[in-house]
Amino acid sequence: MSPAPVRVGTCSWADESLVSTWYPSQVRSPEERLRFYAEHFDVVEVNSSYYALPTAEAASAWARRTPAGFTFHVKAFGMMTRHPVKVEQLPPDLRDQAEVDHLGRVEHPGDDLRSEVFDRFLHAIRPLREAGKMGGVLMQMPPYVVFKPSSFAYLEWAQAQLDGCEMLVEFRHRSWFEEGATAQVLSFLEQRGMTHVIVDAPRSQAKNLVPTVVAATSPTAYLRLHGRNADTWQVRGRSAAERFDHLYTSEELGEWVEPLRQLAGVAEHTYAMFNNNGRTTLDSGARIAQAPVNADMLRRLLAERGVTVSGPAQPPLA
Repeated sequence: MSPAPVRVGTCSWADESLVSTWYPSQVRSPEERLRFYAEHFDVVEVNSSYYALPTAEAASAWARRTPAGFTFHVKAFGMMTRHPVKVEQLPPDLRDQAEVDHLGRVEHPGDDLRSEVFDRFLHAIRPLREAGKMGGVLMQMPPYVVFKPSSFAYLEWAQAQLDGCEMLVEFRHRSWFEEGATAQVLSFLEQRGMTHVIVDAPRSQAKNLVPTVVAATSPTAYLRLHGRNADTWQVRGRSAAERFDHLYTSEELGEWVEPLRQLAGVAEHTYAMFNNNGRTTLDSGARIAQAPVNADMLRRLLAERGVTVSGPAQPPLA
């Protein structure tokens, strides 16, 4: 059986860099943007769900506006991954249940509240599951969730809350892949059917940057490319656009051709998702959105070197 194609996309279709530089000027509404995106790529991450719980109405609209075969991976709401959230980010009827600190943040919610948040998240993404367009739930853990027994226990608890949804686990602290830990972490994920998220990020020994560990622990191989801008990654107060401001070169993307070929040979589904969301001004003066440009570059490189890639999805019928 031949390997399944590598599917390439971006970690948002509504990021400001895409809106301002990638979409044609006549593509203005959210509906038009998603339809345009789906004519070029067949997979995307939903990023807005990290900041606020999505709604079933929104998910239904996403499913309608994309063709058969399109896949949405949905980033978990911050509370689901143990990030502090502002109480205003919660649905109004849950705010009275939350204890907040002096900054108005919910840092240590009880299990009942967190479980209710998981339930509402699952209700919201149900239309994607019913349409056959739901990929995985991206659980991007914060840097202070480190390699220790309580962290493993939380991952198991969270997986149980997801009611069979695929769990994509991205670590953000180096302790998970230090000497002596890597094999244990990968074994833990594999035994429980959790998907290890491979990270391409600045090459640094900083504790909040994990090394690139190429491995598949489930039928899904999942790569997220954050850019390699070490100068902005550690500067406090930087926006996401500044932190992930990096246009990959062909040489840098070429480093991924053989690993993706190998991953596609062992996994049922292989994804490469670009999270570099800055803009680059070319010598000509034109501005480009880094993520979709690099996604196209990677698809061409893979195809040129004999790796099967998925082509642009067909436009939706209605």
